[in-house]
Amino acid sequence: MIARPRLLLADEPTGNLDQKTGARVIELMFDLARQQHTAVVLITHDPGLAARADRVFTMTLGELTETTAAGRE
Repeated sequence: MIARPRLLLADEPTGNLDQKTGARVIELMFDLARQQHTAVVLITHDPGLAARADRVFTMTLGELTETTAAGRE
């Protein structure tokens, strides 16, 4: 994020972290992305993390579909 990218690709960015550290990393990533106007493409199996995104896509049997994040329409 120090280079202020326009796009950040993150594939399971907290997959090997303990829960507390993972939560801190996600908060920092979302905060910096918002401040720097960086678009984030986040790949995750964590539905709670996905629900924080502005747009959510799900891949099932090779088919990509857009779903609505909880509480958003």
